[in-house]
Amino acid sequence: MRFRGAGGHEGRTGAGGGPDARNPEGTRTAYGGAARRTGDSRRERAGRGGSRRRARDAVPDNGCVLEMTREEFEELVAEALDRIPPELTRLMDNVAVFVEDEPPADDPELLGLYEGTPLTDRGEWYAGVLPDRITVYRGPTLRMCETREDVVAETEVTVVHEIAHHFGIDDERLHALGYG
Repeated sequence: MRFRGAGGHEGRTGAGGGPDARNPEGTRTAYGGAARRTGDSRRERAGRGGSRRRARDAVPDNGCVLEMTREEFEELVAEALDRIPPELTRLMDNVAVFVEDEPPADDPELLGLYEGTPLTDRGEWYAGVLPDRITVYRGPTLRMCETREDVVAETEVTVVHEIAHHFGIDDERLHALGYG
């Protein structure tokens, strides 16, 4: 799975994950072998399935929005991806993970979005298609959380929730498992 950070820069996950000679920005490519390619972050996904995760207990007005840079938030997403067990990441196929600042205007509380064909729905016809796309939205997450620890926990739940959709797990089951 690939992770594209701010400005479209990519890097590889691993020990440290910070800047190095091959990765001067310190951005990450999560589980580099699982995805074959990444695409333009504005690409339309006509005809492909999608699943959304919205803020369920959003703080109506928490007084001030928690401040966190895009880079810090991307790091939290990368860390959440790093915590996915290797047994599962090896099964992930043709999926790219993106961080965007804001969701579409018609769904301002959207925390994450999976767009693609779940592994359970793929058949012999599934070849030569663009990668599935998981997007995690920074703005709504920061607006609903009161502390950095809340952001860490909410980001991890959102990442797991969207990856579960890649595996074909529906919202009802995710809610039952506590990843709603």
